[in-house]
Amino acid sequence: MEYDLTLFEKGLEELGIALSQEQKKQFITYYEYLVEKNKVMNLTAITEYDEVILKHFLDSLSIVKVDCFDQKKLTGKSVIDIGTGAGFPGIPLKIAFPELKITLLDSLNKRVNFLNEVIEMLGLKDVTAVHGRAEDYAKQKEHREKYDFCVSRAVANLSTLSEYCIPFVKEGGSFISYKSGKIDEELSQAENAVKILGGKVQDVVKFPLMDTDMDRSFVVIKKMKPTAKKYPRKAGLPAKEPLA
Repeated sequence: MEYDLTLFEKGLEELGIALSQEQKKQFITYYEYLVEKNKVMNLTAITEYDEVILKHFLDSLSIVKVDCFDQKKLTGKSVIDIGTGAGFPGIPLKIAFPELKITLLDSLNKRVNFLNEVIEMLGLKDVTAVHGRAEDYAKQKEHREKYDFCVSRAVANLSTLSEYCIPFVKEGGSFISYKSGKIDEELSQAENAVKILGGKVQDVVKFPLMDTDMDRSFVVIKKMKPTAKKYPRKAGLPAKEPLA
């Protein structure tokens, strides 16, 4: 089937991202497989082509608006995507920036199987899908404080997400949280948690998502010092009792 790429190309141009025909084809293949698999398992509520382009693909790639995520300096950089679900933002980032080393973490094995099928189908290298909980993986020495970037589009308050994500980030690296536009109150509530975990809010980037009524914010947390060994706390606690 032929797909109109006008909207996608317009969005890419606005973000300053240049993709080859092969990369655009990979995005289309990903879209088709996502919609196909979504019929038998719950991957996304968004399945319309234009909506997926805007609210999944371009939204994932809009991280380039964050200063520390510099397209020209991504070679060899490592990224972990926490609670990746159907692969957002990790798979779009891998397609657009193949030089990244990416780990996709999700707690549902069915989704991890889907991600492995996508990785194989698209011929992606240096990307691993892992089944598990952030609270457990963040304690493992091969993952703890090993990543240049941790990213997450997961829906949780910033205090909880910070406890899941900051332990993965190496000193000097960044946790970049994809948030909706209204973030100020959540941000002030999370400030202390971020500090306890060894981070510091470095930047908040707010913008409207192209051709939608959605507002997006990126909260950029820089890792200033190692996270105390007791964090993250055991499974369930970061969500039930966020650090105050």
